[in-house]
Amino acid sequence: MTAATHSESLRATGGARQELVLLHGWGGNREVWRPLLAALRPWANVTLLDIPGCAPGAAAPGVSLDDALAAILDAAPARAVYLGFSLGGQLALELARREPGRVLALATLCSSPRFLAGDDWPGMSPQQFDAFRAALASCPGAAARRFDSLQAAGSTRRRALLRALAGQRRAAADASLRSGLDWLYQLDQRDALVGLTQPRLHLFAAADELVPAAVAGALAQRDGGAGQVRTLPGCGHLAPLEQPAAVAAELTGFLTSQGLLDEPPAAPAPIPKASVAASFSRAASAYDSAAHLQREVGNELLARLDGQAVEPRTVLDLGCGTGYFQPALAARFPAARHLGLDLAEGMVEHARRRGSGATGWLVGDAEALPLASASIDLVFSSLALQWCYRLPLLFAEIARVLAPGGKCVFTSLGPGTLSELRRAWAQVDAHQHVNTFLPAPDLEQAARATAGIDLQLEVCEYQLTYARVRDLLGELKAIGAHNMNSDRRAGLAGRRALEGMLRAYERERRDGVLPATYEVYFGVISRQGEAP
Repeated sequence: MTAATHSESLRATGGARQELVLLHGWGGNREVWRPLLAALRPWANVTLLDIPGCAPGAAAPGVSLDDALAAILDAAPARAVYLGFSLGGQLALELARREPGRVLALATLCSSPRFLAGDDWPGMSPQQFDAFRAALASCPGAAARRFDSLQAAGSTRRRALLRALAGQRRAAADASLRSGLDWLYQLDQRDALVGLTQPRLHLFAAADELVPAAVAGALAQRDGGAGQVRTLPGCGHLAPLEQPAAVAAELTGFLTSQGLLDEPPAAPAPIPKASVAASFSRAASAYDSAAHLQREVGNELLARLDGQAVEPRTVLDLGCGTGYFQPALAARFPAARHLGLDLAEGMVEHARRRGSGATGWLVGDAEALPLASASIDLVFSSLALQWCYRLPLLFAEIARVLAPGGKCVFTSLGPGTLSELRRAWAQVDAHQHVNTFLPAPDLEQAARATAGIDLQLEVCEYQLTYARVRDLLGELKAIGAHNMNSDRRAGLAGRRALEGMLRAYERERRDGVLPATYEVYFGVISRQGEAP
């Protein structure tokens, strides 16, 4: 029997310093790793996959261990670091033993080389294991829920973890999971562990009731100190969900100590994402009262949905801000599941509190979306993508999360935005005072280089008017869109420079008002393929 995997290849959001393959445990799927990606993708190209025999619905019953390992290798890079959780750790260890040339380093999380207790080795009793196998054979669904409870045991957040596990499940438990239980029963890798040549890290959880923390001591004694063994405090078996940042930090530190994360030279971001997130978080409470252009452009984008033949099951408001457009999206697509995502945590919290109609709210980066591949049918994004400067990464992420036949309708800003303000400052000094955005040809080139998508782009001009320049500056500050370029002048502009800019801007006055021009892009990204 051959086995295939459902997999995702996620490009590093920064300089790729390592290839990383993440293997989930029995009864779960690749979604368990999603909380770690924000910390891992800045330096790693990440491969996620659903393992046949371990993930519900990933294989027909009877898949062999050899077939499962072959399927993992088929989805993985030629050489990579492997991190395995629970049974995934044993599979990673087995690959390190069988294919040492493919596994550069090994890290296991809440995983034991022998799952069953015996011979002074801590683990699950064979009697309890046999009872669980019988339960799986008679009622897979009940057995899976029982296993979820075992994983969540020992945690102070048990109910939240159970809800998270239920939300991650994409298929019902079935007979194919018997294969993974057979491997847990058969594998005893304690001797094989000693013979491994790769650097290795073994992480355990202090409150784990499925793979007891006592395994850490037994493994360290058996391994003779060849690998690093560490225990995460205050954490149960579901460490990827409970302490994703700690797990990512341990892995990063381990690889750095082994010389496997050489730091590449990195160019500074033109507009640092941390600055963008902090600025818009601070502006959340006052944003809607000042976001006049944002409402006008967003309403036009909503109207343009009439020209798109879409019947989405899942809609993502990307750069949702305060959730202002969620009620309109929910009214337009009442049968769909609605998600709101923004880089700024303050914006997401504001949207969640106002109850704007979405069924889920997420903090995340458009260049590293915390979403499964092919999981979104329609992306609506108004005046958010201009803060993304790595266009190949942005378009690759949008292409990845869009289902076949899916659409992304968006607006963004071009370099002609606030040209009057830019000219006024240029007459005072040579410093960067106005945010710079990428031109339309750059978007078109990035789209052409991204497999599986087509881009339609239209350039429009909007012009707002003000009685005073200070009114414009106050509005930009109120919505969090003031100058955030990394090469801007440090500190506040001096009074003399500011007054000079104000005088220069007055030369733009027409018919008693001061114009502020915005170059606005209206775009449609279409994912190739037929909608299901």
